[in-house]
Amino acid sequence: MYTQVLVVRNDLKMGKGKIAAQCSHASIAAFLKSQERKWGNEYEEWLNEGMQKIVCKVDTEKELLQLFEQVKNKFPTALITDAGHTQIAPNTKTCIGIGPANENELKKYTGHLKLL
Repeated sequence: MYTQVLVVRNDLKMGKGKIAAQCSHASIAAFLKSQERKWGNEYEEWLNEGMQKIVCKVDTEKELLQLFEQVKNKFPTALITDAGHTQIAPNTKTCIGIGPANENELKKYTGHLKLL
């Protein structure tokens, strides 16, 4: 099974709509990266399986960036930086999208995270 993991900063206290928008950015950006040749065709399986996503949280920017550094060369990964037009300051790193990739492989890096 293939999945995508979206990881959101909980310390920003974004509203539900803002979180949804940031996760949408992360999902699409990571999906587009997954289509690069180096990642193979896992994205096709993910599409056929129903595009499963899991949304988790971290408590700080430091945690978000540490996870990003751990996974960016292992899976298609996108770090989202907000433009600052609404609830938060410009250039704030809000979330990451990881995958689509093999669910068991992703769990090695994200399995300890709490669900949002």
